[in-house]
Amino acid sequence: MATGTLYITATPIGNLEDITFRAVRILKSVDLIAAEDTRRSARLLKHYGIATAMTSYHDFSEPKKRAALLRRLCKGEEIALISDAGTPGISDPGYRLIAEALPQGIKVIAVPGPSVLTAALSVAGLPTDAFYFRGYLPNRAAARRKAIKNLAQRTETLVLYEAPHRIHAALADMRDLLGNRRIAVCREMTKLHEETFRGSLEEASALFASREKVRGEFTLVVAGAATEDLLPAAPDLTEEITKTMNQEDITRKEAVRRVAKKFGIPKKEVYRASLKPLAPGVKDSRGPRSKEKKHKS
Repeated sequence: MATGTLYITATPIGNLEDITFRAVRILKSVDLIAAEDTRRSARLLKHYGIATAMTSYHDFSEPKKRAALLRRLCKGEEIALISDAGTPGISDPGYRLIAEALPQGIKVIAVPGPSVLTAALSVAGLPTDAFYFRGYLPNRAAARRKAIKNLAQRTETLVLYEAPHRIHAALADMRDLLGNRRIAVCREMTKLHEETFRGSLEEASALFASREKVRGEFTLVVAGAATEDLLPAAPDLTEEITKTMNQEDITRKEAVRRVAKKFGIPKKEVYRASLKPLAPGVKDSRGPRSKEKKHKS
């Protein structure tokens, strides 16, 4: 017996006009809509005259609820999965249902549309050829700072979600741990009070810390680490010469040669560094000295 179809259906992230014609058609024609929040989704369905039955499917749904949806799909029914807003399966439990549907031969079809991830990237003014999506940072301060530290070396543009009651702390931690990078702070995208701030992390942190009350959902688009920031720090040549002379008990001239070879730096540059005073206790020997030329008075 043929199995049914699971439609992963994107819905507006704020403005109800952003839904696609296809999404409306699918939502009207399927046997059931599995919604993250049926009360929230009811407003959208009412707006477009969609009378399809709904059932809830969210993070706290028991496994038996997922099993019930899969049984209906295996019987040949068609179900549309929708989230509170945007594209299901991105930072929501949709992937669990999808992961279990595929091995059972159930068709899983995307009905693309709005996504706050791509919407924020499109207006941020930062590179989009490569980006890293982190989703929500951890709630607790220590875990959040650890997660941000793990992002510090990534050269791709970073995209994160954040809740209003944590935005102050998140921006401050990013400023401390990532440096004063460029950022686009997108708040309440496509909604009545939509706002996009573009500037530095320092400016963003100061701006939102100055607000007594902050509301709305946030998407943060942060510049990746600059390539030059990831290069090894230039060696302290004088220190390297001192260390080499101490360890090898060799002349300064020989130390210059070895340090130049080790770091691939011209010997002339290393030699200039060798003319600076060495650390105490190091024999200041430059090897054989050339005879001074005599000049007539």
